[in-house]
Amino acid sequence: MSDKPETILDFDFGFTAVSEDELEVVRAAKEEKANLTSALASTTSKAQLLYDAIMPLLNNLKANPEKDYIYWPDRYDKLDAFADKLHDILTGD
Repeated sequence: MSDKPETILDFDFGFTAVSEDELEVVRAAKEEKANLTSALASTTSKAQLLYDAIMPLLNNLKANPEKDYIYWPDRYDKLDAFADKLHDILTGD
């Protein structure tokens, strides 16, 4: 502590002045953070939807491992529809 007694004129309110440019940088950073947070939420949601779409396929392929062959009628049409579904998830349609 200082030996000098404090007076009302020595009181510090705890703020500093900033220029308009400095203030704009903070606003821009907050806006960018909000945009990134939104993008992250969207990407996380898409990743979960892709996982949820793919896991039934993998589980069905793993079923009955003692059998040597998989019977899969209309495979091309079903895979084509599944590819469309994955595309829709990815593009957000």
